Amino acid sequence: MQHLTLNGEIRQVGNKAVIKAFRRQGLVPCNLYGQGIENILFTVSAKELKALTDTPKSFIVDIVLDGKTYSAIAHECQWHPVTDECLHVDFLVVSEDKPIAIDVPLRLEGHPVGVQAGGKFTQLSRSLRISALMKDLPDELKIDISPLGLDKRLTAGELHFDGVTILSPKTTIICRVKTTRAMQQAAAEAAKNA
Repeated sequence: MQHLTLNGEIRQVGNKAVIKAFRRQGLVPCNLYGQGIENILFTVSAKELKALTDTPKSFIVDIVLDGKTYSAIAHECQWHPVTDECLHVDFLVVSEDKPIAIDVPLRLEGHPVGVQAGGKFTQLSRSLRISALMKDLPDELKIDISPLGLDKRLTAGELHFDGVTILSPKTTIICRVKTTRAMQQAAAEAAKNA
């Protein structure tokens, strides 16, 4: 999995006025926590953070604080309800010897057989939650959708990847090919005329 480096400044616990002052300076308050470390409060530049928040990709984030680097994942982001600005991020420290749970984007490859027969393709999921060791984490999950026929769907329970456990519910529908209304009408007329 790709790594992204963020440089942060350690901060003290503050009230709302202090937090608002950080945001006016273009900084986003963050919290780093996890097993084996005490909570660390820090701020990062809102511009730097956009490389993490404004992309469908997933990253292992290397956070540099006072010369020390922590590997983490973005655990939770809080957003402004109107402006969609990132207000706060919680980072969870990860290690190479324990499985990491993270959302990974899907990349669908191929041209479904059902679409070639005139069906309509719909993608319902853009990512799946998976668990794997850091060395086994993929940048994206590649799925071949070529065998997908008419009125068929692909669910998370049908997928298997080496070294990866899928945490999303098995019933999560990734994509489907449906018969179009025009195809149904043509089939009905063909049945009438037969």
